[in-house]
Amino acid sequence: MITRISSEKLPELLQQISEQEKLYIPVDKSDKLSVYEEYAPGKVMSLKLNTLRSAKDFFFPQVQPMAKFRMEGKKIEVMDQRTETEDYCIFGVRACDVRSFDVLDRVFLADPVDTYYEDRRKHATVVSFACSEPSETCFCHSFGIDAAKPDGDARMWIANGNVYLEGITEKGEKLLQSLDLAALGAAADDAAVQEVEAEQQRVHEIQKRMPLYSLKPTDNRDKELEIFNAPIWKELSDKCLGCGSCTFVCPTCQCFDIEDFDSGHGVERYRCWDSCMYKDFTMMAAGTPRKTQLERFRQRFMHKLVYYPIRNDGIYSCVGCGRCLRRCPIHMNIVKVMKAMEEDA
Repeated sequence: MITRISSEKLPELLQQISEQEKLYIPVDKSDKLSVYEEYAPGKVMSLKLNTLRSAKDFFFPQVQPMAKFRMEGKKIEVMDQRTETEDYCIFGVRACDVRSFDVLDRVFLADPVDTYYEDRRKHATVVSFACSEPSETCFCHSFGIDAAKPDGDARMWIANGNVYLEGITEKGEKLLQSLDLAALGAAADDAAVQEVEAEQQRVHEIQKRMPLYSLKPTDNRDKELEIFNAPIWKELSDKCLGCGSCTFVCPTCQCFDIEDFDSGHGVERYRCWDSCMYKDFTMMAAGTPRKTQLERFRQRFMHKLVYYPIRNDGIYSCVGCGRCLRRCPIHMNIVKVMKAMEEDA
């Protein structure tokens, strides 16, 4: 059942959640920029479409301590740096970012399981936030994502001066049941369901007028080598700067590097995001396996649109969030690659 409360009660709702466990919400830092921060009284949840970096940061941080090594003579002591022991809630995650968790799960939770990712993932409760005003750079529907009905443990809509809440998983139901929604004037009735359905229909109508509404990925799983050798990569890659901006805002990119540092009191090991767009990525003793910009550019988009679907039942490693469209300094993005693939096919 969908529960309705007045949008004026949203701060009280957030306060109730924060009193039970750590709560993270998107917060505006400027007119165009929002980021996730831990909730504190007085912080206002951002209603912007997307945060600068996606919520994947909670499970796969940009910089993550992995271990410390202390050496005394020939004796080496290894100290685990994981601290994920408390439950927490990520509130206000958009549908595209929620889908990205499924993409990442298939990588980090497949055998052998990445226990660093697993520890963070299992302690989180995700409350998604349905979109009300999709952007012109959005194309999540191209990958079967419903921006008006996001997945997650629980989901939320804001419309008609109200906040609507619905539990989806056992985690989400447990969170909502633990709250004193009656104190917030909550109501759960057929009218709330009808109001949400009307809001979903309104958003779907907006999407139909979007410039990327007709964009659909081409299924190239049976043409892997043909696409790999296609002439389109030369023209596309020539325009790319190789700056890697797209990889650092992408909610599904998984490339990382591991570095050891001598702190003077031992050795500290960190994992940090990396980019397949950089020539030193996967550098080996014999050199880099992808020596040209064309090879690196092709690797990025072949992985998202061909390699990943081949290995994951046709699921693409893109969720149509549009961050790369907004961030690329020369507007060379995955949409242009998808269109080129379609024309080539």
